[in-house]
Amino acid sequence: MIIRVAIFDNNKRFRNSITKILRTAPSIEVTGVYSDTSNCVNDVLASAPDIVLIDIDMPETSGIEAIRLLKKEVPHVQILIQTVFEDDDRVFDSICAGASGYILKDHLSTRLISAIQELQTGGSPMSPSIARRVLNLLQRSVMLKPERNIDNYNLTAREKEVLTCIVNGMSYKMVSSELNISYETVRSHVKKIYEKLHVASLTEAVALAIHQGLV
Repeated sequence: MIIRVAIFDNNKRFRNSITKILRTAPSIEVTGVYSDTSNCVNDVLASAPDIVLIDIDMPETSGIEAIRLLKKEVPHVQILIQTVFEDDDRVFDSICAGASGYILKDHLSTRLISAIQELQTGGSPMSPSIARRVLNLLQRSVMLKPERNIDNYNLTAREKEVLTCIVNGMSYKMVSSELNISYETVRSHVKKIYEKLHVASLTEAVALAIHQGLV
């Protein structure tokens, strides 16, 4: 299956580098490359991507504001942040706006293609340092919430292992390698974890796991 990707980045060098990296993957098609987000909704409608790759630091309309607009007008499109910023405010704001993944530009050459593939299959790819910041933010946000009864989750030993890996910021591919199981098996376990925890996203699963001490 071909994954269609649109790129928004105001830096020409990065736009060219990203395009070059993505065109090495037979399963990825670049449908649009844009230097600003001022017309992002129309650009996305015209290029019809599955995933939007966007920088936070954009002229006129900021990347975070563009994410809000896109999630409102084309909510089915997944959004992957790629940026040099890793401060808490930008990380938190971009995730709240609707981004499903967040990787640093330093990691583009090694993680971009796998991050896009992971996002397309239901994951939430993040650079390790970003994953740690998200976990810290979640830990602070759930401290004031009442605990729920953890007796009825019935996670298997393997599901707990998978959940532990995810809480530690591992991607599906890394979990597969760590536990010596296939990528598809990881996806299957994560789906069952969602069902048992009654959550709809990786972020919710991680937050609940931390709050309840499941791992």
